[in-house]
Amino acid sequence: MAQTKFDKQVEETAESVAFGIGRFLAGRPMDGERKTNATFWRKGTRVLPKVEGKVSRSSYRAGWQRLVFRISWLAAAGEGAYLVSSHPDTTAHMVRDAWENPDPAIAAAQSGGIGLVSAAAVGSAAYRLATRKRREIMREWVTPLHEALAVPLGMSELTDPRRYLHVPRNFSDDDAEIRIDTPGHLRFNEDLVADLIKKKLALENVSFTWQRAGKNTHVVVKKRKAPPKKLGLSDPGVREILAKMPESAPLIGFGACKKKVSVDLDADSAHVLISAGTGGGKSTILRTICCQFIHNGAHAFVLDFKRISHTWARGVPGVTYCRDIAEIHDALIGLAQEGRRRLSLAEELADDVLEREPWRVGPRLVILLEEVNATMAQLKRYWAKIRETGDPKTSPAVDALAEILFMGRQVRLHVLLVAQSATARAIGGPEMRENFATRILVRYTLNAWRMLVPEVSPIPMPTEHPGRVQVVTRGRAQETQVLNLSNAEAREWAMSGVHAKATTGPALQKTAAPAADVLDDAWSTSVQALPPAPAAEPATDRDFLADAWSINLSAPAAAGSSATLPENASPAGDTDDAVVGLRKAQQDHLPEITLAALRRARADDPDFPAPVQRGNTHLYRVGDLKRWARNRPRGAAGTTDVD
Repeated sequence: MAQTKFDKQVEETAESVAFGIGRFLAGRPMDGERKTNATFWRKGTRVLPKVEGKVSRSSYRAGWQRLVFRISWLAAAGEGAYLVSSHPDTTAHMVRDAWENPDPAIAAAQSGGIGLVSAAAVGSAAYRLATRKRREIMREWVTPLHEALAVPLGMSELTDPRRYLHVPRNFSDDDAEIRIDTPGHLRFNEDLVADLIKKKLALENVSFTWQRAGKNTHVVVKKRKAPPKKLGLSDPGVREILAKMPESAPLIGFGACKKKVSVDLDADSAHVLISAGTGGGKSTILRTICCQFIHNGAHAFVLDFKRISHTWARGVPGVTYCRDIAEIHDALIGLAQEGRRRLSLAEELADDVLEREPWRVGPRLVILLEEVNATMAQLKRYWAKIRETGDPKTSPAVDALAEILFMGRQVRLHVLLVAQSATARAIGGPEMRENFATRILVRYTLNAWRMLVPEVSPIPMPTEHPGRVQVVTRGRAQETQVLNLSNAEAREWAMSGVHAKATTGPALQKTAAPAADVLDDAWSTSVQALPPAPAAEPATDRDFLADAWSINLSAPAAAGSSATLPENASPAGDTDDAVVGLRKAQQDHLPEITLAALRRARADDPDFPAPVQRGNTHLYRVGDLKRWARNRPRGAAGTTDVD
């Protein structure tokens, strides 16, 4: 008897149901199309060849996981149906009440809906916040790595990168481990794959461990040569290395294999830019570099609008600490004038003399400009308040900074600039930013890297390891562990160098650089006025620019020390050059500070001006006292004394 069309349909339906039940119980896709290499017991890692279209996440699950999910769903649905069928009267009563009086049901639905929507919104926001870092890693690193490796490994580009690329969020840390599952056929070029991994993840000095046997073929990538995890002055050999570093090239830290990393201000870069977010260790880097310059005889100008970033430098010979915005304004203008004087002097010197004896133009001046984003804005506001009719609109201090940055390394003026966001607008223009050939980046964003060092590619992954930075110079980035000097260590190192030796004994008599008591006189300095060159670079004149910018360069800056009053100084008067006693200074010039507070500061504050002496009387220069009063440490609100 011939089979009818109906019989064929029944047979096909029964066969489809049987196959569906079999796929259901086997944990296989219900449409019968296998899209990944997942088995009943093992998760999938890649999409099979010739598969088209988007592959869902469930396709990567092992068969037993899909079976458990399906049975759980059926059990829940069956439980709900049983509860309804076992209480038909109750269900019918609830439906009838809701139909006859819908207001309570509508109110309950509204309140419940609002609660569900609010919970969903809060949960979604929390989930996005918790997974933000992971999404950034996927977007910036893992997905580009997958796009590069898919073809060399013989994988479909539709494969989910998370299934075979196991890249931790902190993969740039020293002890991080990267694992990449590879196809078992091993028909790929291992050298090519390793090279692509290094390039796409910006890795250096890493080792590759290949697992080729068995089913779980993979490669593990680890750092092989990393910088030290921490670096301090007490570590073996560090103090000796620090003492042997060239005067123009302070030690920044150690790189891989304990390689010394430094920047030579005479050969590599006259200025250094430090870009870091809050808590990135900007002050630590500046402290480490600056104390070495002071140790070797340089003068440091700390332009610190925050007032407390470098407390270690207070009272150190060779340091001028400018905390007040007016002081910073005047210091920048004075430094630019000194730079012009040095350019004029360098022009008169023969090239071979300038190259052989660079100190002839004057001592090295290092300018620490803290928080340039805030400082530049304050300088502009300050100039807007004090400028008079006919004055230029642009702050002369901002122009002075630009002038200093454009001066050559021959004038021995160097800027160490710190910025949270070193945009061209914050620094004064893109042309000013280009004067920083050395740039130190820490806890940077990808946008900050592309803005500051676009020539260095690929971009290394930033790390949160304390003290770990990227020192970029000559188009190359070096991962570096910064030498971490405490405040006490930095102060001790700065005070144990040339300045300390120059303040005792006959060392002061060997000073070769000409003193410039006022900037006007400095312009008249000529080559003929220079003394013969000594055998070694001499100590800097301790009175260099002292009257012009009030540089406190001498050891007598400490409390209790004294200097001899110049014979032509006036012991009293209303000008800032007048010298007076503390009582008269308090009465005539500092009425807002009590006499007891002045005496207490004279004993306790290392920044208190050094006295000049006439007989047994200690007198003070009025201008120095006023400057100290502006910059003195402030007490809490409501106090009336210095403490």
